Amino acid sequence: MNVQKVTASSLPQQQVPPEVRVILTGVTWQTFKALLADLGSDRACRLAYDQGILEIMVPYQEHEESKILIAEIVTALADELEIEIIQLGSLTLEREDLTRAVEPDTCFYIQNEALVRGKKIDLQTDPPPDLVVEVDYTSPSLNKFQIYASLGVPEFWRYEN
Repeated sequence: MNVQKVTASSLPQQQVPPEVRVILTGVTWQTFKALLADLGSDRACRLAYDQGILEIMVPYQEHEESKILIAEIVTALADELEIEIIQLGSLTLEREDLTRAVEPDTCFYIQNEALVRGKKIDLQTDPPPDLVVEVDYTSPSLNKFQIYASLGVPEFWRYEN
């Protein structure tokens, strides 16, 4: 019997393109929710779900740098204007009744900050964030503008490379 030991270093190295996106169709809401639970909150990928279509995206360094810079600008402006805000990062925004969910790169409660302060946000009863920010270095596969609009998000900023 001939047994060959395989290690990660012996496998051929493939170049992973930046901002990898995977699209799955025919995904039920229950499968999406189970995947969210299995992946947990400490993960590198972001998910978007639109009525049976699931997008899984893995951001890369420039993506994260741009997101952080934009968030710092919003925070600095709010500080200068003495406006209380809450930044919630890539909070999962979901509505089962709409079968839509999305995780922005970052989001802010500004006008509705006092309504959600200290709460676990549920979009069935709580308002959506006042501002969501998306950074796109590649073309998104899902129409996130439509998802955010259906969730009632009043302001959507998209930074494109």
